[in-house]
Amino acid sequence: MTQLGLEGMPKRLFSCTPSRLTGWSDCPRRYRMTYLDRPVPQKGPPWAHNTVGAVAHLALARWWGLPRERRTPAGARALVETAWKTDGFRTPQQAEQWRGRAGDMVEGYAATLDPDDEPLGVERTVSVKSLVLAVSGRVDRIDLRDGEVVVVDYKTGRSRLTTDDARGSLALAMYALACARTLRKECATVELHHLPTGEVLRWEHPPEALARHLSRAEALGEEAADATEALADGGDPDALFPARPSSRCGWCDLVRVCPAGLAAVGAPQQPWAGLAE
Repeated sequence: MTQLGLEGMPKRLFSCTPSRLTGWSDCPRRYRMTYLDRPVPQKGPPWAHNTVGAVAHLALARWWGLPRERRTPAGARALVETAWKTDGFRTPQQAEQWRGRAGDMVEGYAATLDPDDEPLGVERTVSVKSLVLAVSGRVDRIDLRDGEVVVVDYKTGRSRLTTDDARGSLALAMYALACARTLRKECATVELHHLPTGEVLRWEHPPEALARHLSRAEALGEEAADATEALADGGDPDALFPARPSSRCGWCDLVRVCPAGLAAVGAPQQPWAGLAE
């Protein structure tokens, strides 16, 4: 996709979130069904592990809004109790068990926090523009430590993480660029906080690494925009948005309406399959 359209008019920036860019990278077919198809295909049932993650994120966001005297580990656990939902669990007994485990996880993490160390932002929307993209997204937490802006992303999944996960995350790199642009402060450090283990995976991007991430994001955005434009001009949706079947298809919300995905895995995962044993 060139930057100049007909008669020299500039092309409109491709507006997106980091998750939209990674969605295109992971599977163009799922991207089309999620963002372009109307009506949107019916998704599968909710995932229990997503319920746990959403509740933990909400509790930690609300924790920073509490009066100072209530910012305690017990206060964090109480917020889990208030926000708890039962979507995706196999039985009421399993949901009850995981309510306790989620409370333990958030309470333990809150015990590591300094309630007086106010973040720069909590669930803060940040944005950045390039010659190709207009990217915006919401960051779990933005810290200021010794004059350094740090992007903090909470993770609640069962898989252990490594520093490579922080280093290679396109989303985290784009959040760093967006924080720098929005807050008018340098931002090169990103962290993954894995709540189940308490591990913090930190990476500081040199400027050239952030430039590489931006170039990759622009390439993905151009690909998605070109395919979308060709679709609007009557192009073949299956050719423009090919499926990328793999074992991950079992975890896709749309696999039930994707023959290629179903052929790859046989059947979707159970809604509670993502929970740790």
